[in-house]
Amino acid sequence: METDRFEALIDAILAIIITILVLEIPLASTGTWGALYELRYDFLFYAMSFIVCFNFWNYNNNLFSIVNKIDSKVVWSMGITLFVFSFLPYITLFAGEHFFLFFPQFMYGLYFLTIAIMLAINSKLLKETDPANITLNVVLDKHYSLYVTIVLVLIGMIIGYFIYPPAIIACCFISIFGVWIMPKIQSR
Repeated sequence: METDRFEALIDAILAIIITILVLEIPLASTGTWGALYELRYDFLFYAMSFIVCFNFWNYNNNLFSIVNKIDSKVVWSMGITLFVFSFLPYITLFAGEHFFLFFPQFMYGLYFLTIAIMLAINSKLLKETDPANITLNVVLDKHYSLYVTIVLVLIGMIIGYFIYPPAIIACCFISIFGVWIMPKIQSR
């Protein structure tokens, strides 16, 4: 199966998710700086979720530029990943409105963990679908950035549970940069 239409579907779903994200930002109650300041956590989560969405798009765009073929396992695995990814607007709103509570922050961290695990599964299935694609196999050989995400978010969850719940969002944020930095370290 060719990947062009599948890539277009991923792009369309991500565009819808970003649209919902921006529409979920509450309006300021008044036209003052103070009213905007009250929404700082909502804006923080929006910005982070936008970066997550863009990073997911960038990852898939780069990945599918070297994928030659896919099969039904890959399609369904990516479909499930996109289903989980579609909860991003809800999780963003939930965590943004309850910034200092453990459970909303935990759910945001759990979301990060789930996406990282799903990306690892997708990578495995892509390699199985096209074992002759040496470039794909080299690129998907090691998942250091996904491991960094999992470890950082788990550390954040432990700190968040015992000390300070926003530590989870901080570790999620740091893990985003880990995803960007780790491939550069791996290539050396």
